[in-house]
Amino acid sequence: MAKRIILFILTNILVVATISILLSVFGVTHYVERAGRGYGLNLQKLMIICLVWGFVGAFISLALSKVMAKWMMGLTVIDPRNASGIEGQLVTTVHRLARGAGLTTMPEVAIYESEEVNAFATGPTRSSSLVAVSTGLIHNMAWEEVEGVLGHEVAHIANGDMVTMALLQGVVNAFVMFLSRVVAFAISTAVSRSDEDNSFPRMLNMILVFVFDIIFTLLGSIVVAAFSRFREYRADAGGANLAGRQKMIAALDRLRMTQEKIENGDAPAMAAMKISNKGGFLALFSTHPPLVDRIARLRQG
Repeated sequence: MAKRIILFILTNILVVATISILLSVFGVTHYVERAGRGYGLNLQKLMIICLVWGFVGAFISLALSKVMAKWMMGLTVIDPRNASGIEGQLVTTVHRLARGAGLTTMPEVAIYESEEVNAFATGPTRSSSLVAVSTGLIHNMAWEEVEGVLGHEVAHIANGDMVTMALLQGVVNAFVMFLSRVVAFAISTAVSRSDEDNSFPRMLNMILVFVFDIIFTLLGSIVVAAFSRFREYRADAGGANLAGRQKMIAALDRLRMTQEKIENGDAPAMAAMKISNKGGFLALFSTHPPLVDRIARLRQG
């Protein structure tokens, strides 16, 4: 779990850092440097540019999400026309759940070799989506539990969660870039008033921008993670409606039991639905709620 949180945070930092470098290369920081002589308009321009670049980064990641998943995870996409056995059962189930969710274009279904109990949905739109499951999930779950997991992933697609999270990440990226530059400019300007060397404030401004990019990205990650947890509860409810409440509860309960085995060193790692059982400060960065809370909410109806 800690590794996934660190990867989640580092990904956001790298996105913001990359966009920040591009902003500097293309001279966008020029607007901030002139802000002290002409506030309103220049700051407005900076905000607009940060919004554009923030969304560009988020939507590039979204657009490439399915292609990157296939490449990085080594997915084997199942051909519905030739699928048989467990592969045919997976395709049939995903398509049935997708039709039940009102999807008109069926998601691609993929499988990949891994001992991890893992499943995920990805893709830039509802009409260009993919549901993937690991062999570890298939081998360690009863079929009704697999249906619950598949229902959860199809619910993510039907709810448009990939696009929603990209929009939110775009807004967060924009504010991170904007605030880091404004705050860095304010501090470096204050220093320049008492320093005759003009090069020092400029160097300080660059350093401060980098530091505040990291700080505000961490804070932004907390906001994104909180909203992601809300979407997980919604996907659980959607999975319960599509596959059946008891199947959804059974899937989560099986994952809970597998998680306990992992913690005791008796089972391979588990990543299905990004399970979280961390508390304290790390819980703020968790993109998924604890399993016991998710099960309890489903049982409450």
